[in-house]
Amino acid sequence: MTARRLAIGLVPLLLVATACGEDGSDKTTSDSGKKLDKVTLTLNWYPYGEHAPFYYGKQQKIFEKHGIDLNIQAGQGSQKTVQATGAGQTDFGWADTPALLSGVDSGVKVKSLGVFLQTTPSSVQFFESKGIKTPADLKGKTIAGTAGDALSKTFPIFLKKNNLAESDVKVQNTDPAGKIAAVISGKTDGLLGYASDQGPTMQNKAKKQVGYLRFSENGLNFYSNGLITGQKFLTGKKDVAARMAKAVSESFAAAEKAPDPAVAAMQGASEQLPPKEVLSEQFKTTLTLLHTQATEGKAPGVNTDADWQQTIDVFAEAGLVKSPKSVSDYWDSATAMKG
Repeated sequence: MTARRLAIGLVPLLLVATACGEDGSDKTTSDSGKKLDKVTLTLNWYPYGEHAPFYYGKQQKIFEKHGIDLNIQAGQGSQKTVQATGAGQTDFGWADTPALLSGVDSGVKVKSLGVFLQTTPSSVQFFESKGIKTPADLKGKTIAGTAGDALSKTFPIFLKKNNLAESDVKVQNTDPAGKIAAVISGKTDGLLGYASDQGPTMQNKAKKQVGYLRFSENGLNFYSNGLITGQKFLTGKKDVAARMAKAVSESFAAAEKAPDPAVAAMQGASEQLPPKEVLSEQFKTTLTLLHTQATEGKAPGVNTDADWQQTIDVFAEAGLVKSPKSVSDYWDSATAMKG
């Protein structure tokens, strides 16, 4: 994450309970006279390119079509979004699946309504001038990482899958804000980051071409970001949750067909919004993450038990999940999108 993001992250996140309509209820009325359920979605961070479908779906009245008056608010990391969603401080969350697994493992009452980024954007990122082409080229290199996060937890598995020992690569522990600066200054050869986030930002800042070793292209894939809700909300408002899952899926499908208008819909979403060219590159990369082989050709957000199990197994091996549970403890397949 950039220094800009860390500075933002220090500002307390004001989470609110379910937003209410003007009459004090959780219903509003659209301009056409349709009754809508007013709900809040808390993102995993401040808006960036990955989030374009939410703003496009709202602009194109896709959420309204499904009876939803959507309020989008910034987050402060997936872990906090998972906790806030489980506590009922927000109706829905957009969060990384590892944070969901870890949250459920520690007793947070939250469930997935479908993972949309089904191919992980986890990657080693570096300037192409470094000449890194394959995982073997990482031997002897120093990579910036953040201790304890999902990237650092899974990097040893990535190395093992590519016949490298942990001792072959030095991971320099750096706070999230410092990783890009470490690479640009030459203190490290690369960083652990998300191809849909840090890479385009680093390329824009340094005006140098960024290269990637994606985990997913080198033997290791797992679920990334998806839609979550609290178990209490799911129990009391299952119909709203089902309509929300459909609206998000339809919004992603619509944005995929119109990437430029989708990115343009983000205008004014945040004072900290990245430059348009960064947003476009972030969303372009996001569109490469929507499916696994099992869900290719299906609607965005359609998941499989096998893909979920693979993700659970990876994070059990990484030590992020201490007591692995069944897929149904993490994913509400009955409410989620169907194949």
